[in-house]
Amino acid sequence: MGILNVTPDSFSDGGLFAGEAQAREQAERLVAEGAAILDIGGESTRPGHTPVPAEGEQARVLPVIRALAGRLAAPISIDTYKASTAAVALKAGAAIVNDVWGLQREPDIASVAAAHGAPVIAMHNREAIDPGIDIVADMLAFFDRSLTIARKAGIPDGDIVLDPGIGFGKSWEQHLEALRRLPEIRALGFPLLVGVSRKSLLGRLHDRETKPADRLHGSLAAHALAGTLGADIVRVHDVAAHVEAMRVVDAVMRPEARA
Repeated sequence: MGILNVTPDSFSDGGLFAGEAQAREQAERLVAEGAAILDIGGESTRPGHTPVPAEGEQARVLPVIRALAGRLAAPISIDTYKASTAAVALKAGAAIVNDVWGLQREPDIASVAAAHGAPVIAMHNREAIDPGIDIVADMLAFFDRSLTIARKAGIPDGDIVLDPGIGFGKSWEQHLEALRRLPEIRALGFPLLVGVSRKSLLGRLHDRETKPADRLHGSLAAHALAGTLGADIVRVHDVAAHVEAMRVVDAVMRPEARA
């Protein structure tokens, strides 16, 4: 999954693709490099982000979705937790809903997705970090609530992807624990998406101060590890490098997929 942030304040590429022409060019580049899904977001969800009203979010994403829908060799995912934004994005040509609040911030988003026959990605999140909890137990309880919402709305299990939410609502140690224990989430029987691309938790493992764009090697290592532990999709900024890395993971861990 290639990341396209049409925002002024995303942690890694804020402002770079906020214009429609720049966004279209970047989208085409990501798909040409091998992105199987293009994830478009109009509100930064980095720590300390400024919330964006639905109207503002839609003003950012809709022109880009309309310009790209049907013109790319990859489906578009709308990265939003707002039901109204999901509705207009799906009408404009998006095909997947990627919700960083696991369908729980605005549960109507599940009904919107179901009405359009759109798969959903439900990400684990927390309002506040609690270093004392068993983070995987918390994730399992969270996903149980998300699955209840999805099923009640009529979304079939085959259209649900789970995301452990690395970088969201967890201490540094809990981020690593969540990655280490991915098989426990995979045991629920749903595909997993993992996104660690360029995140600050990787910077803590460097011997020097790093900017997000300097964290490619750590991103590749984290996603390769996730792939060996059950991740089916990785959400990344650097598509070409990840395509090469994940082909190695697939060749070793999923040889039947290359037959």
